Amino acid sequence: MNTPALTLNQRQYLELEKLAFGAFAPLDGFMDATTFTHVVDGLRLPSGAVFPLPVVLDMTAEDARRCADATGVVLQYEGVDVGWLEPTGAYHCDREAAALAVYGTADRAHPGVDHFHRLAECFVGGRVRLDRRAAFEFAQYERTPVETRALFAARGWSTVAGFQTRNVPHRAHEYLQRLALEHVDGLFIQPLVGSKKAGDYAPAAILAGYRTLIDQFLPADRVWLGVLSTSMRYAGPREAVFHALVRRNYGCTHFIVGRDHAGVGSYYGLYEAQALAQRLQGDLGITILNYAGPFYCEACDGMATDRTCPHLSAAPHLTHQVSGTLIRRILAEGAIPDLRYIRPAVVESLYGLPLFIEEGQI
Repeated sequence: MNTPALTLNQRQYLELEKLAFGAFAPLDGFMDATTFTHVVDGLRLPSGAVFPLPVVLDMTAEDARRCADATGVVLQYEGVDVGWLEPTGAYHCDREAAALAVYGTADRAHPGVDHFHRLAECFVGGRVRLDRRAAFEFAQYERTPVETRALFAARGWSTVAGFQTRNVPHRAHEYLQRLALEHVDGLFIQPLVGSKKAGDYAPAAILAGYRTLIDQFLPADRVWLGVLSTSMRYAGPREAVFHALVRRNYGCTHFIVGRDHAGVGSYYGLYEAQALAQRLQGDLGITILNYAGPFYCEACDGMATDRTCPHLSAAPHLTHQVSGTLIRRILAEGAIPDLRYIRPAVVESLYGLPLFIEEGQI
């Protein structure tokens, strides 16, 4: 009997890679029906370990028939054998109910919900093995969890704060990073550079901005810049917990959860992600750093939060919210952002680079 082969798209390959790396530990393969149900309904694997988001291998019904009953499946990407799947069977789900549970909405205007509905009709679960890594443009920035743990140890860092971002650095995020550096030995800035919605920043812009920030304004010996090539889910609170678990696997002891973490539009409350991460913290294996959202205060002449500045309530007209969405909109219009919100050197580092991505681009 011939061993079936399955061709992966970029998104599927990156999921395979992260599963094999241990980035999604304790998950070591694509979810079977039982695991999928546990995660969607209860944010936990059958073992009881916290895991908030589905990680599935989708395929057509024809491919599912070929693969589901095989003892093994060769996984291919761009014509090359890259890995192996031990399939445990095919299954379907109620897409609308699952999307509502995971994303908190069934609205197809939500990019995560829309993407979930557009996955192929069947899911096939099973443990995986990675035999060959594919090369991507920014692969030199990506380390495995084994490599980052060794890197942190070599630098003498016993405490490391992870920072997730999909934006070029603005001063509100820099404020959070400096707060973390007051409490830990090192900071691991790990932008997500996988598939994202159209209009999000291109990887080249994010990395150029952060190289400038680290080289010119942060203690470079206490900061490491890497990337995480996986899809952005835009799942708000659940994705904040997912991001924390992934950074735990990379060796971080702390993880920064800011305002509207992994949110999109107005689907989630500003501190809903912090509340869920805090509720699950005892089972995460990583300390959650819940920081209030920074804003620029004219009276204080700098970045502040409502914990350090009285003017958000006393004189709100003197305060200005700073966010990745705001900076993206200004740059997309071809204007220069208020340089109180983003460093001039960071803006200058973006000149001549592609700023924004098309959907699905890495």
